[in-house]
Amino acid sequence: MATHWIVYSGRMTDTTETLRSRAKADRRSALLAAAARLFSERGFDRVSIEDLGTAAGVSGPAVYRHFSGKQAVLAALLVGVSEGLHDGGLRVVDSQTDPAATLKALVAFHVDFALANPDVIRVQDRDLDSLAESDRHTVRALQRAYVELWVEVLGRIHPDAPAPALRTRAHATFGLINSTPHTGHSRDMRSVLERMALAALNS
Repeated sequence: MATHWIVYSGRMTDTTETLRSRAKADRRSALLAAAARLFSERGFDRVSIEDLGTAAGVSGPAVYRHFSGKQAVLAALLVGVSEGLHDGGLRVVDSQTDPAATLKALVAFHVDFALANPDVIRVQDRDLDSLAESDRHTVRALQRAYVELWVEVLGRIHPDAPAPALRTRAHATFGLINSTPHTGHSRDMRSVLERMALAALNS
């Protein structure tokens, strides 16, 4: 196979290797999407490596090119989504200055997540304890940090409210928004969730 080179920002880049890396990343993403769907439908214990490979269009052994085993797939799924929530929430907070606008943006961000990831929410609820202890600790730490982003914003809006009460509001709001996998979707689901969440947070 001929190797083609291009110059980008003063560097030589092997386009063949770039395409290979992209294809590998796409297969990994396909495996994680398949895992979210299958774990959600059947539960972690009832899904095999072969099932994951078939659902993603690769052989079972090919899964091991991307993950060391089924538990590593679960870790990548749940740690990855926890990192995405925390980092996305941090970007929302950093992009706003007004506390009320920040809270509204956080709610919209979390509603977007919930509507786009119902399978992952189900897996998180049911299979978190199937993670290795270190991965479970990582997920919990990221979740706590995400909650504290909300608590800090709520504290600026309700300065007289104690932090534990604000934490309770945040957790209750997550429960409301994350109920979407169990309630189904409707055309106005997004606006309903956002209104209800803001009402709960500002009551």
